[in-house]
Amino acid sequence: MRRKLHAWCATLGVLALSGCNWYYNTLPSPDDLMKLVPWFDHMIKSPAVHPYMRSDVPRTTVPGTVPVDAVEGDWGAEWTAGNWASADRITNPTDPASTLVVGDSVYHIYCTVCHGPAGAADGPVSPKIGAPSLLTPKAQGLSDGHIYSLIRYGRGVMPRYGDKIVLPQERWAVVNYVRKLQADAAARTAAGGTP
Repeated sequence: MRRKLHAWCATLGVLALSGCNWYYNTLPSPDDLMKLVPWFDHMIKSPAVHPYMRSDVPRTTVPGTVPVDAVEGDWGAEWTAGNWASADRITNPTDPASTLVVGDSVYHIYCTVCHGPAGAADGPVSPKIGAPSLLTPKAQGLSDGHIYSLIRYGRGVMPRYGDKIVLPQERWAVVNYVRKLQADAAARTAAGGTP
């Protein structure tokens, strides 16, 4: 009997106290405590900062800037607009002799189907789409950066291969291999053969 009475009293007490909000009026709120410390009060009254409010701060990087995270820069918008100056300024950072094996492999995976095994535009798809020869004087006159950008972004009927040949070192290896194909064709022509 006594246990039941205590249980009823406890239950009624909990119900009575849960319906009241007396603690809101008697206990200090965290905001009241913050106002007691001077610098917290100052932080509440400080003006908000809008980091993009100023318009006189430059937003774009200077062309040729090396990214902080060492990720390759993106000149795709300039390239697709026909501005090839950025691409022509890019220099080949690799040693051509050391990348020819990788370049040969990647070239035969992605490029042979259109440009042919020797770069003479005699691949199985070339007659259907009109892929250009890599051995012409025009192709030989392109800068390494221009060829690299063609591989990365594509142009005309050539699709972009930047999403397939992901590593920049492999793209440069293909550029070096194309230069080797051009040199081999020039040597064959000088010897009296066909390019």
